[in-house]
Amino acid sequence: MATELHRQVNYLKGELEKEKVAGESGDAAVRVRSLTRSFDGRAVIDDLQLDIGTGEFVALLGRSGCGKSTLLRVLAGLDREIEGEVLVPRRKAVAFQAPRLMPWKRVWRNVLLGLPGRPGRAVAERALTEVGLGHRVDAWPKTLSGGEAQRASLARALVREPDLLLLDEPFGALDALTRITAQQLVGELWQRRGCAVLLVTHDVEEALLLADRVLVMDGGVIAHQVRVDRDRPRDIADPLLAELRTELLDRLGVKAPEPAVHKVA
Repeated sequence: MATELHRQVNYLKGELEKEKVAGESGDAAVRVRSLTRSFDGRAVIDDLQLDIGTGEFVALLGRSGCGKSTLLRVLAGLDREIEGEVLVPRRKAVAFQAPRLMPWKRVWRNVLLGLPGRPGRAVAERALTEVGLGHRVDAWPKTLSGGEAQRASLARALVREPDLLLLDEPFGALDALTRITAQQLVGELWQRRGCAVLLVTHDVEEALLLADRVLVMDGGVIAHQVRVDRDRPRDIADPLLAELRTELLDRLGVKAPEPAVHKVA
């Protein structure tokens, strides 16, 4: 059973008021209880529990095939063949690793794609300016760099004014320098917008630099979590972050490299 919150249309039951949910589970943007999703009789997600607070930035780590992207698709409403209870905001948006821009539409029209009503060009221009693409409003998608295309994808998500922003490895295809810029942009956008964010990533350092809380998914459940109590912007050389990095890599079954030792002649 999948349900939506915040005066939104419930997938199965009609309407559920935000006040009722707040009274039951606190100030939560997402509430997942006993979620199970199976494929061909195999449970990829198995009795999973999850809460994400309003305005909280959560990163989700896990080895390939652990169910991270499946969970994100369930929260996005793209997969409803589930058992359990999933409560999410009506206003939500997704940005995937592939920007998925329509090549026959100019950038500003891509940003408005799928929006209800007839929003004007100015709506797209504001969102594109916010992500640093105000100068590419009339460009064709094929003329954008990888970083620019990902910014356009973020603008398309932000124009929906989401209470929940779902990011499925949005920086995975970017080069190292562009990735750093994109990470900084997402952090800045989150701080301005104040929406809840779930970032699915394979990058432990990315998770620690951006998130309030980092989760590790294993065996179809949230198997481990750490809270990152550091102000932003963060430095991955911070001793606490280095300690958390080692802890998370260990949970992921990866041995952290030993620090380099420089001999003095």
